[in-house]
Amino acid sequence: MSKILLLEDDLSLINGLSFVFKKQGFELSIARTLKEAEGMWKDGKYDLLILDVSLPDGCGFEFCKKVRLTSKVPIIFLTAHADVDMAVAAMREGACDFHQKPINPETLLPAIARGLEKARISKSGLGDIKEEVERFKALTEREEQICRLVVKGLVSREIAERLAISQRTVDHHRTSALSKLSIREPAELALFFERIDAWRKSAGQAGQSLF
Repeated sequence: MSKILLLEDDLSLINGLSFVFKKQGFELSIARTLKEAEGMWKDGKYDLLILDVSLPDGCGFEFCKKVRLTSKVPIIFLTAHADVDMAVAAMREGACDFHQKPINPETLLPAIARGLEKARISKSGLGDIKEEVERFKALTEREEQICRLVVKGLVSREIAERLAISQRTVDHHRTSALSKLSIREPAELALFFERIDAWRKSAGQAGQSLF
């Protein structure tokens, strides 16, 4: 049974998620403030953390930073006010996903499953840049081109105009690319390409073959 720590101060959301998680067989612990969460936290005690960004005594990012000093436990952030910059910041702090309220269990539960699976792979020693590189290699040149424009903040219409192709073609390539990469959000896509570009630079400087 996977153990989840939920750091959230909204009682109605707590009640809703408690019902959903227990129905899925998760063991749920609840903290409503940073202080409570810090008192409950211990590395290895939980399989996944779900943290609200805005709390009565601070920000969920603060707790995430402390956790990341000692643990790689999967972390999902919840927020009432999201934008790409905030999502990227969350990912850089070590989040594996980012969800805007009102929370939809149909999207949150798959994110939890992905987080738990990534943790399992990481613990087995199989999770490293090689797996991401293989996914990157699966992209066509056009798919990579479109993904990088998405990262820059362009919408499908703007991408279509820039590349002189139809919006339908853009949407087709983007959907195919995100499926190959197993990525859902622009923020996650941005960090993916940051890691790939860093790998390419490092491999190039070392004189290794990129492909």
